[in-house]
Formats: sequence, structure tokens, C-alpha cells
Amino acid sequence: MSKQIIHTESSPAAVGPYSQAVVSGPGKMVFLSGQLGLDPESGELVSDNFEAQVRQAFKNMQAVIEAAGGDLNSIVKLTLYLTDLSKFASANAIMAEIVPEPYPSRTTIEVSALPKGGQFEIEAIIVV
Repeated sequence: MSKQIIHTESSPAAVGPYSQAVVSGPGKMVFLSGQLGLDPESGELVSDNFEAQVRQAFKNMQAVIEAAGGDLNSIVKLTLYLTDLSKFASANAIMAEIVPEPYPSRTTIEVSALPKGGQFEIEAIIVV
């Protein structure tokens, strides 16, 4: 199996032993690692505000998607991680603004904690 590692300076560096994205297989499926609401330059959360973190996480994800040769229409599966599921409607509304229809499949999960104290993380699978 061949793998191509995707890395862009337009999204924060990995905060652990993983790549921003990996392209594998003949269909050019790309598996993006989770993106938090981190500023790409500082590596710190953009804000304590949930909505600001969600918007930045989507921006970071989009940067990795573009570095892999895709765009937001390339997304086939999203997974959203929230530390407070009561903020689901807010995350949903922001996603609806950013991700074009027809929407990809999606799973939303509440987790007890995220790296760096984040409140939201998003991962994606795209096909380019």
C-alpha cells in the first residue's frame, strides 16, 4: 500500500504523532486528522469562544483539504467532536454555512476532553 502524507503550513502542525492527512488507494481517498480551533501560526486556540473555535477548525480543515488537492465538495464523511453536546445546534449552523450541499455523511460525538483544552474538533474523509 502506498501512502502520501499531506502537510500544509496553513493549518496548525500536528500536536501528536500523526499527519494532517494521508492519501491512500487508487480512488485517492484522503483521511484527514482531526482539526481543532488552533491558530496555524501560534498553535494556540483562537479563542475560548465555542463558535470561534468551530469556525477556525473548519478553516484549518479546509486548508488541509486544499493541500491534498480537494475542496469542500470533496468531503464524503465528517466526524464532529464536541465537549458539550448542548452546543450541537451552533456547530450545525456553522457547518451549514461552510459546507456546500449535498452534505456529506456525518457523525457527531460528545467527548469528555480534547487536546489543548479545545471544545470542538473535526475530522474528514475526502475523495479527490
